[in-house]
Amino acid sequence: MKAFVATGGPELVRQAEVGEPVQRPDEALVKVDAYSVNRGEIFQLEQSAEGARPGKDIAGLVVQAAPDGSGPKVGQRVVGHPSSSGWAELVAVPVGSLALLPDSVTAVQAAALPLAGLTALRLLRTTGCVAGRRILLTGASGGVGHYATELAAAAGALVTAVSASSERGERLGALGAAAVVHEVEDARGTFDLVLESTGGKNLTSALSRLAPRGQLVWFGQASREPALLDFFDFFAGPVSATVRHFSYADVDEPDAADLETLVRLVAEDRLHPELGRTADWQQTAGVLADLRDRRIRGNAVLTIS
Repeated sequence: MKAFVATGGPELVRQAEVGEPVQRPDEALVKVDAYSVNRGEIFQLEQSAEGARPGKDIAGLVVQAAPDGSGPKVGQRVVGHPSSSGWAELVAVPVGSLALLPDSVTAVQAAALPLAGLTALRLLRTTGCVAGRRILLTGASGGVGHYATELAAAAGALVTAVSASSERGERLGALGAAAVVHEVEDARGTFDLVLESTGGKNLTSALSRLAPRGQLVWFGQASREPALLDFFDFFAGPVSATVRHFSYADVDEPDAADLETLVRLVAEDRLHPELGRTADWQQTAGVLADLRDRRIRGNAVLTIS
């Protein structure tokens, strides 16, 4: 079968012939119809050895059920979050990382959900109730940012979204952001909660915008610049503020339940994947380059014809 593998060089990936997946007892074999690529995966590919198999976000059709009899059956449409190897014609996915798709949710919509959607959903769950809270969200024009904006606004938060340009941030207002700014310094007032995903100077700037007893949650470093924090400045800043790190993978339960939640919200027209680019999977390398250079807002999805 065909799949994309890491090159170990600047082009990042190439298409190659690989062996078909060998299922474990609790894995279903899925024919992939669409998959999403994420900026974080680009950073991983830059460090990957030649032949590594990327791909965490897939949607498709079960062609062989799990040998242990669990999970989806043959012929059912699913969205999945494998640990790797999803950029391929076939992938074996643990049944705990699969959710069924209703007819109203397309494979392209579903493929954009797992990594970005799980991150946004769990990030907000980590912070507790957000109703009535003022939230500052950096890196808002990516896949996670669009989901986090819509979910938080729907829960009653007042979201100020930081996006580098008007073009990249144009959908955030429609998704419920109370304000969209281009720099952290342009945000007005102080915030009960800062969701920071860019690192570098933005983390320090965002920290200074916390209200007393506010919280900053750091969940990414898209700028790839180190964040330098002077704790003397921090102690002189907002009273009793906290800083914490978040990882979307730090959960005790399988992904299936949260994937089911995301799918349900899309089916009910309450969550809207921002599909900044949809293309045939032969264009994967070019889409990765555009995503790395911030020429795509939201999610990028590749389809296998």
